Amino acid sequence: MEALKMEHITKIYPNGFVANKDITFSVRQGEIHALVGENGAGKTTLMKVLFGMEQPQEGKIYVNEKQVNIRSPLEAIGLGVGMVHQHFMLLPSMTVAQNVTLGMEPRKHGLVDAEKAIAMTQEMSDKYKFGLDARARVADLSVGLMQKVEILKALIRGAKVLILDEPTAVLTPQETRELFEQLKLLRENGHSLIFISHKLEEVMELCNNVTVLRHGYCNGTHPIEELDAAKISRLMVGRDVVLKIEKEDPKPDKPVLEVQNLVCVNSEGKNAVDDVSFTIRGGEVVGIAGVEGNGQSFLSDAISGMIRYASGSVKLNGQEISGMKIRKIREAGMSVIPEDRIAVGCVRDLSVRSNAIADRYDKKENKNGIFLNGRKQREITEQLIRDFEIACDSQDESIRFLSGGNIQKVVVGREFTSGANFVIANQPTRGVDVGTAEMIRKYLVRMTREKGIGSLLISADLNEVLEVSDRLFVMRQGKIVAAFPKANVVDVDVLGEYMLGIRTMTAEEMEGLL
Repeated sequence: MEALKMEHITKIYPNGFVANKDITFSVRQGEIHALVGENGAGKTTLMKVLFGMEQPQEGKIYVNEKQVNIRSPLEAIGLGVGMVHQHFMLLPSMTVAQNVTLGMEPRKHGLVDAEKAIAMTQEMSDKYKFGLDARARVADLSVGLMQKVEILKALIRGAKVLILDEPTAVLTPQETRELFEQLKLLRENGHSLIFISHKLEEVMELCNNVTVLRHGYCNGTHPIEELDAAKISRLMVGRDVVLKIEKEDPKPDKPVLEVQNLVCVNSEGKNAVDDVSFTIRGGEVVGIAGVEGNGQSFLSDAISGMIRYASGSVKLNGQEISGMKIRKIREAGMSVIPEDRIAVGCVRDLSVRSNAIADRYDKKENKNGIFLNGRKQREITEQLIRDFEIACDSQDESIRFLSGGNIQKVVVGREFTSGANFVIANQPTRGVDVGTAEMIRKYLVRMTREKGIGSLLISADLNEVLEVSDRLFVMRQGKIVAAFPKANVVDVDVLGEYMLGIRTMTAEEMEGLL
């Protein structure tokens, strides 16, 4: 029986962009169905249509073989369709039970029945072996448990079809395996899951069928037995994608970044970065792995000048950069691919060109006296569009109309061509497709080797840090708790154990590795 069918869906935005064109997509009861495609292929729009967040120009939707008209997320939930977003929508100060029952709290004598809410939540958690404590405060949970709270919110509202958007993006291998066991249990209980992921090895492990979107069209639905990761990549991108990066051994040069005893304090007065020291040399990529929220973002922001640090020292090319303005830090040789491409990496209402030359519009070679050299700026932007395969109508188009992956290409292209000899790449391939991810990773390695730059790679994608990095550190609770001289020989499960605190290295074991 088909739990869900979307038939001949077409969605065209007011600016004329065709996001979905005549897509037919169906999910059987009791299956996990992967939806894959490059950024901008139409996955997000299709799911927004299903969840009532967008209205299509053409097409029909059937739930349990009955045609429905879904005009809002509330109507979708009422029909048994739930969505678990990539970015958690939880209130950290509230308990698990309060989050799960928010807006549908059981009542007794006109008041919220807190004990009934706890009992409902605990019963549902136990049924699917989620291992949650309904009374626990969300702020005290691990990222993996927060993910389960999000799923529980949908289940308790009666969802039989669950949309999971990049559910493993921030999970360790151990947390991912645990989540997969629970998703398989949901499947056995008759739920239908739509699994959106760029991690093709997970698609191969978990899913029954795969639907591929490409440039807004459906490129077919295939049983998982007929596919492998390389075939899926080819269907998505239209060419063979190299899933393993070949690189020469590094030849480290002089230090470009020296961090000594760095301490950053968060808003609660706790050390978010706690006495961290390391050196990065030209010609090498140093990776940092860790469960999100363990100080990586504070470390990146402190080094790049986005925040002030409490104590310690950061030297770029031998120059202390504490207290320097961001512009001066960039002039000293740093470029940054920020974690949040929308809030920090670009200005959404400006054009592709304005964003592409944002770091160099005032340089002498790009000006005619006191005026901007428009021709030179257009040439720079056109070169970036070609080199980084940025899909846009023109360089005058507002960057907010681009897909997330193409916005990332603009940011990455700008930072990689800035002339800096040190780059921070913070989650550089998050939410981008395999083709774009391959391009970014290969470019980072090539720049490091050919131009001798030093690179700091911070990534929640463990395959990425293991493949791209030369040396590798693990951060936990603001400290570096493990260091490896060769990243590509580290076992992913061992890495996960250091991230979770199951293992740790002594200072003596890490001596000489930082």
